[in-house]
Amino acid sequence: MIDFDKTRAWQSDDVRHSYTHKDSILYALGVGLGADPLDAAQLRFTYEKDLVTLPTMAAVLASPGFWMRERSELGIDFTKLVHGEQSVTLHAPLPAAATVVGKSRVTRIVDKGEGKGAVMHVEKTLTDAANGQLLATTEQVLFLRGDGGFSARGGGDAPGTPLPATPETAPDLVLDLPTRPDAALLYRLSGDINPLHADPAFAAKAGFARPILHGLATFGVACHGLVKGLCDYDPTRLKSIRARLSAPVYPGETLRLETWRLDGGALAFRGRLVERDVTVLTHGRAQL
Repeated sequence: MIDFDKTRAWQSDDVRHSYTHKDSILYALGVGLGADPLDAAQLRFTYEKDLVTLPTMAAVLASPGFWMRERSELGIDFTKLVHGEQSVTLHAPLPAAATVVGKSRVTRIVDKGEGKGAVMHVEKTLTDAANGQLLATTEQVLFLRGDGGFSARGGGDAPGTPLPATPETAPDLVLDLPTRPDAALLYRLSGDINPLHADPAFAAKAGFARPILHGLATFGVACHGLVKGLCDYDPTRLKSIRARLSAPVYPGETLRLETWRLDGGALAFRGRLVERDVTVLTHGRAQL
């Protein structure tokens, strides 16, 4: 069972990550940019001339790795872990090539009860190693399905503020964003090489018809849609993005992004699959 005190106190060492223009281009290709190679706006993300980055790339930079598996004394049942939510907040434009320093820490662990799992929040700050500029703050919300009931031994945080629901009105903008059949094979080269996203036999053992797309790739596809549809492909206009990852996507499926304009430059959004009518991103919020 999870050791609340030890896990709550966990923080990573500094993680230095040097990336190049090639890495930024590969990330962009992995989330669907460049599908039209003659689109000058998309070429800004996929061609080194005047290269810019998609904000959600901050989520994959300077990661501490699978630290829950490496730190067995924390007692986390990592085999039952599910990535539930993700956010990225930009404090400065993400360079197309740089050395960055990531620092991660656990900020909240909520006990949902025996047999009901626990929820853990992990924050990462991303800093430019050259000048100390804070570039981004990201948060993962992880559902620990095998770790409910730990508070009986003491410890546990109050739940975070619930994410606002999706509006009931018709969306202001709807975009269909096809994913490539090889999207997972491309996206895994940005850091997450879990065989669930590449090996058909492994995926079948996990109960899937074929390898699934990474949740963070779906998150990145949604970011692409927001930057395309509401920012005129200027990524510096998107200040933050957050969503709940509610269901898996198979590479080759089409994400239908439904977006609502709110007050003060805020946006609400959700993502549904055209082919299966499954909602895969919920409670989406972004800020321009």
